[in-house]
Amino acid sequence: MAVGVAILGGAVEAAKDLTLKAVYSRSLKSARTLEVDESKIDLYSDDAGAGKSLDDLLARTDVQAVIIALPIKNQPDYIRRALLAGKHVLSEKPVAESVKDAVDLIKWYRSEIAPKSVTWAVAENFRYLNSFDYAAAAVKTKGRQLTFRCRMQTLVEGGKYFETSWRKTPTHQGGFLLDGGVHTVAALRLMLGKDNPLVTLSAHSAQLQEHLPPVDTVEATGKTKNGAVGTISMSFGTTAKGSEWNIGSEKGSVSISRDQVTVDGKTEKVEDEGTGVAPEVRKWGEALVAGTSNERQSPEEALADLELIEVMLRSGEQGGVPIKLEHQEV
Repeated sequence: MAVGVAILGGAVEAAKDLTLKAVYSRSLKSARTLEVDESKIDLYSDDAGAGKSLDDLLARTDVQAVIIALPIKNQPDYIRRALLAGKHVLSEKPVAESVKDAVDLIKWYRSEIAPKSVTWAVAENFRYLNSFDYAAAAVKTKGRQLTFRCRMQTLVEGGKYFETSWRKTPTHQGGFLLDGGVHTVAALRLMLGKDNPLVTLSAHSAQLQEHLPPVDTVEATGKTKNGAVGTISMSFGTTAKGSEWNIGSEKGSVSISRDQVTVDGKTEKVEDEGTGVAPEVRKWGEALVAGTSNERQSPEEALADLELIEVMLRSGEQGGVPIKLEHQEV
């Protein structure tokens, strides 16, 4: 039986195990930007009138789950409200604004909500890209890891994802480095694998573009549990563009750039399913129907992503002071 689902904020196409029932946004105008069939999908908003508030939506018994895609600052409050209403939640990354907020939210969820068999998952579409799965599997065959390199560089000048007030004037730490950078470090963590997490980082940061506060660039060095050393280079404010993840191991190297995976010098194109969002939501739906949780969508995985960004930002503020990581063992 399909799970009735509501979307709070941005739109995600429902998977076969999900039936879209309703959409909520803070204003009716923004809810209508999703262009759903209003004869079949109910719209809720703070200005929609009696019977159409978020509380009204969360009271519906035919809606068992919600997808939350709202500004970073607002998400934890909506996550709590939905979970307290007994709804399963898939929330957008990052898990929270800060590691402290994320830890507090996860502790509350694990002690107060999870025992009631109400689940909370956090989205990260890079974990559902076939190319990264292929590359990560190849890394496992190459023995002890020696070095790693992670690079994501671009220049944000405008467009759909910039033209929102909370992104143009961010209240969350790191600006685009947090909002977009969690994808980059999530992919690196997938490549390194659970047996070799990062344990320490040192970084320098800068704001290269006036319109990208508070910082838009970070250059970090790090060390993993098993002793591999490497770099993480991220910038949303440079004219140098491109992305690459590379792991050098005792028995060879594996690198990936977009859907091109190179193993020991031999490059192969690995087809991804879009940006990974469709399989991500599909896997969430499958887990709901099965009464389980998807390990890749755990709040703890999202916390580990967030911690890498926060530690780089804190180290950058202190001129490159090395900082130990505490939440990478997931």
